[in-house]
Amino acid sequence: MTVAVLGSGPVGQTAALLLARWGVPVVLLDEHEVRDPVGSKAICQQRDTLDVWASLGAGCLAEEGLTWTTARTFHRDRELFSLTLPGAGSALPPFVNLSQARVEAVLDELVARQPLIDVRRGHRVTGLTQPGCVEIHCETKDGPRRIEADYAIACAGARGDTVRRALGQHLDGVSFRDLFLICDIRADLPGWAAERRFYFDPPWNPGRQVLIHPCPGSEFRIDWQVPEDYDLTAEESGGALDHRIRAIVGDRPYEVVWRSVYRFHTRLVDRMRVGRVLLAGDCAHLVAPFGARGLNSGVADAENAAWKLAAVLRGDAGEELLESYHAERHAAAVENAAVTTATMDFLVPQDEDRHRRRLDVLTRAADDPAACAQVDSGRLAEPFWYADSPLTTPDPRRPFAGRPPRGALPPPGPGVLLPDVTVASGRLRDLARQGFLVLTTPGVRAEGVRSAEIPPGGSLGARPGEAWLVRPDAYVAAVLRVGDQRAHLVPGVRGVTRIVDDVGDRAHAAE
Repeated sequence: MTVAVLGSGPVGQTAALLLARWGVPVVLLDEHEVRDPVGSKAICQQRDTLDVWASLGAGCLAEEGLTWTTARTFHRDRELFSLTLPGAGSALPPFVNLSQARVEAVLDELVARQPLIDVRRGHRVTGLTQPGCVEIHCETKDGPRRIEADYAIACAGARGDTVRRALGQHLDGVSFRDLFLICDIRADLPGWAAERRFYFDPPWNPGRQVLIHPCPGSEFRIDWQVPEDYDLTAEESGGALDHRIRAIVGDRPYEVVWRSVYRFHTRLVDRMRVGRVLLAGDCAHLVAPFGARGLNSGVADAENAAWKLAAVLRGDAGEELLESYHAERHAAAVENAAVTTATMDFLVPQDEDRHRRRLDVLTRAADDPAACAQVDSGRLAEPFWYADSPLTTPDPRRPFAGRPPRGALPPPGPGVLLPDVTVASGRLRDLARQGFLVLTTPGVRAEGVRSAEIPPGGSLGARPGEAWLVRPDAYVAAVLRVGDQRAHLVPGVRGVTRIVDDVGDRAHAAE
């Protein structure tokens, strides 16, 4: 029983490693013979992404990445406000910046050590069919190849048009008119190493925006919004690029490590599951990078897909479980698209009325804290909450209140990712990633699934007589109570959890 992973960027690498950890053989295909060893690209990794990678043996990524804790926002030549990212009680930082090239190199080392992963480079996918299995047709330097797998995860990126067409899918949405120039530079900028800086309409890029991210090794990633007719080659040859950079770094020496020009998009497919194929990452959804919701949501796609495919292949679940992948991750993509579209509408107003409104907000924000809340330079990546998932049993005592304020997390409950905490038997997320887990309060036990005891109260806010059913991706599926007089079944998963009051059992036996 094999899963083919199409594309070996960070999302595809993560999917392959997660499947292999579940004991699933993987064929990992990529059209490129070698990797591009430079370029920041997707540089901003959120805590929960780092957590997934650490669970695979790549904890060094959190250590190597540059941790930034402050986000500063400026209008013209004046700072409006700064945001300090909360620690949230985790040993992992809220965000780190690390080049995509370095992430890929570390994950490649793990892939190479995993005997269940068969890496095939130089395989360009030319077609895909599903005649009772998944047949992938590839072109290689040695001629055509056909590969069969039971299922596939398509991580072929934004340019995965061949795969999407074969599945009847299209990246529908909008592309933004202005371009963005991105330069990785190496320079000594004292005091900037732990800060992300966002500038609205600075004097050195009038009428447009600039974003500056610190990276390891005294490197900085700078994004300039530029006109749609921007010509990088002409700017380099004429010396204007040097002038653009020196407006930020001054007379200090600097080195351009990598540069590129991008157009940002908000696009997503209609279906993230088509038969035996699950679409993930940029192959399924594209969002503007402000808020770092691209790579981070792709890693969440990979984890969601991997445990469900593993359950189906082991016979622990029917194929209908895979439909919940679409239900959960498409909803996450829709939310990310809404969040990043709102940001882009603020960054790049599409008409004069919106432009005037933005200018009014930015002007007032210099002195009015209430106006600061209306300044949108990107809501930072966060987990998606599966409150409405078919796999989640709502708890009327813990109703989901919707998206929390920026920088905050919802209280633990059904549909919410477990907080990163440790109990006597270990770290809760590590325990969950071994399979379904029930967290019980004293005097309660669970039958038919692994369990660990937690104290009432604490980070979860558990109450006496409760048991928390946790999925293999560390999301809470249900909060059960003794006296419910019912067993709980996760839809599509074969296996029942029965909650028993030990105290009541012992008293009955004594009679």
